[in-house]
Amino acid sequence: MALFKPAENTMAYLKAGFMGEAGSGKTHTATLVAIGLVQYLKSKGIAGSGKPAFMLDTENGSSWIKPMFDEAGIPLLVAKTRAFKDLVPAVREAEQNASVLFIDSITHFWEELQNSYLATLSERRGRTMTRLEFQDWNFIKGQWRKFSDAFVTSNLHCILCGRLGWEYENVEDERGKKQIEKSGAKMQAEKGLGYEPNILVWMERNMDLHTKAIARTATVLKDRSRRLDGKQFPDPTFGTFLPHIEFMALGGKHESADVSRTSHDIMPDDDTPLSDIKSIRRNIVLDEIEALLVNHYPSTSAADKQAKAALIKKHFRTTSWTEISKLMPLHDLQCYYDALHRELEGKASRYGVEDAPNPDEPVDEIPYLDDPETERDVRDDVAANIIRAFDEVRAPAQLNKLKKEHKSTIEALDEERQGKILVAIGKAATRITTAKASMRAEAAE
Repeated sequence: MALFKPAENTMAYLKAGFMGEAGSGKTHTATLVAIGLVQYLKSKGIAGSGKPAFMLDTENGSSWIKPMFDEAGIPLLVAKTRAFKDLVPAVREAEQNASVLFIDSITHFWEELQNSYLATLSERRGRTMTRLEFQDWNFIKGQWRKFSDAFVTSNLHCILCGRLGWEYENVEDERGKKQIEKSGAKMQAEKGLGYEPNILVWMERNMDLHTKAIARTATVLKDRSRRLDGKQFPDPTFGTFLPHIEFMALGGKHESADVSRTSHDIMPDDDTPLSDIKSIRRNIVLDEIEALLVNHYPSTSAADKQAKAALIKKHFRTTSWTEISKLMPLHDLQCYYDALHRELEGKASRYGVEDAPNPDEPVDEIPYLDDPETERDVRDDVAANIIRAFDEVRAPAQLNKLKKEHKSTIEALDEERQGKILVAIGKAATRITTAKASMRAEAAE
């Protein structure tokens, strides 16, 4: 079967996103676009334009925009829900029965998915879970992807509204200190959502301090037609975005990437799950590391223990066996084992790394997580989450409980991150002591 064929414009349905803070005009502007789109489709005689508009309403916004649809003569059907499980069925129902689907706000569905997952974890573990761990994101992102695929591939005009979120990055100031600064705006939802709409608009509310006049501005952060990309518009209407809509193949064939095609048929046909195979391979390397060390330092004397610890630190760049056995990627394990094997045996191991790593040279840290969306060392996030937990502590019992819960995780981290966490623990203890002293003083008065 030939994969390639002549290119053509197959973008027949509007996929738009509007984001902004409260009062920025995102709902009002998206409503103007939805109404204007249906009227435009009718003027062109395009099939489906006579159907009602559907709205997923998480903020009771439908009550305020209903008069606008009534005035335009467009029936508005509403589902008031924040349950993520309703998203994909809503897209499929609207695909069959609606002229356009309006979702306001997509942020609530993203939050509900996370909260439901945490509630389920809490029930299963018998204690309140307040933070998602890294292994949880695989399921959550997999569920969210079902919606994003439906959004992109559906034969449906779909307009999203979302709350404004911010992207941050570390920057170095003139004194060489790293500061966290805002680096950009994004829709407050799953971080990949901004890639899905073909036009993404940032709404802002501006007020003249002298006249108190309020204006709302639309900044087009992304327009795949390139006709509006990067431009700003005061008090936008449907006509503002018409150049993008005119570029589309409205009424024509809608075709996106075929998400039904997978590589399932080239996967191993062994019954063992791929995750189990990887775990088995990790355990094999760990067994080989221990066997190699015992072979050269078989006794339990202090000298042999010190020699093995020194080799571990030299070749694996850590003294924590928990970090090596629980966090370190399989590729790194094999690579570092090969370097250890070369030193002790005088030859390469069976993993045959041609250029074994030089333990004396600095290396770039890589995330200990098989997630293509991870953009930095996952241990930074682990440490940050633990620090935030200790920052919220207000009672001695809570402090002791957290210390026990995170003990093994902290021990698996490097000294620098451990130091930051210890500082947070110290601050928490000081805060509790100060609060107690204050209460005693007040009682004495």
